[in-house]
Amino acid sequence: MRVEVEEEEEMYPSTPGKVKVERSGAAAMSRQVHRCFASTGTMFLWALLLVAMTATYLSFRSLGDTSSSRYFPASWGGLHWERQIRASASARRPPGSAEGAGLSVLVTGAAGFVGAHCSLALRKRGDGVVGIDNFNSYYDPSLKKARRALLGSHGVFVVDGDINDGRLLAKLFDVVPFTHVLHLAAQAGVRYAMENPSSYVHSNVAGLVSLLEASKDADPQPAVVWASSSSVYGLNDRVPFSEAHRTDKPASLYAATKKAGEEITHSYNHIYGLSVTGLRFFTVYGPWGRPDMAYFSFTRNILQGKPITVYRGRDHADLARDFTYIDDIVRGCLAALDTAGPSTGTGGKKRGPAPYRVFNLGNTSPVTVQALVAILERCLMAKAKKHVVEMPGNGDVPFTHANISLAREELGYKPTTSLDMGLKKFVRWYLSYYGYNRGTHAFRNHLS
Repeated sequence: MRVEVEEEEEMYPSTPGKVKVERSGAAAMSRQVHRCFASTGTMFLWALLLVAMTATYLSFRSLGDTSSSRYFPASWGGLHWERQIRASASARRPPGSAEGAGLSVLVTGAAGFVGAHCSLALRKRGDGVVGIDNFNSYYDPSLKKARRALLGSHGVFVVDGDINDGRLLAKLFDVVPFTHVLHLAAQAGVRYAMENPSSYVHSNVAGLVSLLEASKDADPQPAVVWASSSSVYGLNDRVPFSEAHRTDKPASLYAATKKAGEEITHSYNHIYGLSVTGLRFFTVYGPWGRPDMAYFSFTRNILQGKPITVYRGRDHADLARDFTYIDDIVRGCLAALDTAGPSTGTGGKKRGPAPYRVFNLGNTSPVTVQALVAILERCLMAKAKKHVVEMPGNGDVPFTHANISLAREELGYKPTTSLDMGLKKFVRWYLSYYGYNRGTHAFRNHLS
């Protein structure tokens, strides 16, 4: 846990007056010393104060050292662990490959939804990948561990650790000269911020700074690609959302931490020469997704015959989202890595200007939540028990719509998966992963 320590207040007792030191000789000095330390009780109090001050200083120092093993027990290290890291980080592209020698990428949040898909795609094309994830319990950790097992079967090693652990990050950069960092670790979810706001600051702000510190001190410095969010557009009502639009009115704490991340990364780019690319994701969905997302929970409840809660906006308007399939997002992430210019710092010192970029990654086709439910009903061949209520004031916004012109121009980004096709693929995965017996010939044909 990262503990922010306020600057210590002055701990000496106030002195009601000045002590005049006479310069007339040893006798005068002796009188002053006698007045100050005339009794054993006074000397004891001074000694006690000194001990208290020393203990307080050491306490604050230990609290401020967030890389201490007191907060992050060392479950890593050793020769075998280092061999695993180096093997996983080694690129495996064929000699003379048109794509070059291959990247060596540190992926944070590698056991997460987007992180697992990106790690797998990088490995499949021959890049070196090392993951890190803290496997927290925001949602079922068993799903994250299953993703880790999938990655392990393809030769990707995922470190069980926290990005706030500075010692661990320093060790990783010491063992492997990563060419790139794909930073996807974050505390996700808009509504959960009302229950546990500190987790967003811990992961999305402090964790980001910890990673940037390790990156700017690395030699060589890696190029950093990281996940911002479409949530930064907040209360913006200009559509479609463009990177040129203002993002200074966040509607949730989650959005505010992502906006803070954009400002923080810009400062590290400006001061230390880190190459930085921020990607604003728009409602990512698909196989191996997050159980807290609406499409995931709707699928579960429809199959179990339970009601689903569908929110609507003001004047009974349906909410709409720019749902973006995971494969399209992965292609955008890899394109951002491939086109990222180099960092220009050495030993934490900037040698010249480095690229700083921000892109929207969306589908450009907003769909209402009611339409999403209708697609799921067709895929599952079951009717949903809908409970329609007004959207609460919990930080959600009524619509999102991405302008992807910049990403199309600079990254070659072009989403190709419709919501109908993407949800069909998700349902097929969901039924298989959770063991639902929907094996009739008609149903299999329906999802094929």
